Amino acid sequence: MSGHGAPELTVENAQDLKVAVIAAQWHTQVMDGLLAGAQRALKELGIAEPTVIRVPGTFELPVAAKRLAERGYDAVVALGVVIRGGTPHFDYVCEAATLGLTQVSVDTGVPVGFGVLTCDNEEQAIDRAGLPGSAEDKGHEAVTAAVATAATLRALG
Repeated sequence: MSGHGAPELTVENAQDLKVAVIAAQWHTQVMDGLLAGAQRALKELGIAEPTVIRVPGTFELPVAAKRLAERGYDAVVALGVVIRGGTPHFDYVCEAATLGLTQVSVDTGVPVGFGVLTCDNEEQAIDRAGLPGSAEDKGHEAVTAAVATAATLRALG
């Protein structure tokens, strides 16, 4: 299982961080689970008013993340899912999203939580979406990682 060995993150004093969540619209069931997990994590962290926006698909996440990072957000979380099909489209979208989101974070200094599922089939995606019966909650994990990193960067000054 991919979640094996994940750290238990403790995040303190994050209530005043400005956080945005960007969620793709493809694969409604999976995306609803990822977004619910992200919102649950934000609530647990005391972040009462996050910005949540939707974009058409995973390919569009980096450009939206860059705009939000440039507008003063302390952390941005990108949620999406790409399920392998019979063409190289999967590889192109996964690589573009991964490289694009990484570049946003490096260029802006704003942590970008990577909540993009890259799965071979729909069952794998559902198992990671934080739905009832899912083994993992990647939306929750992406928020926690991004906010923990933002809190660490703030403490560094």
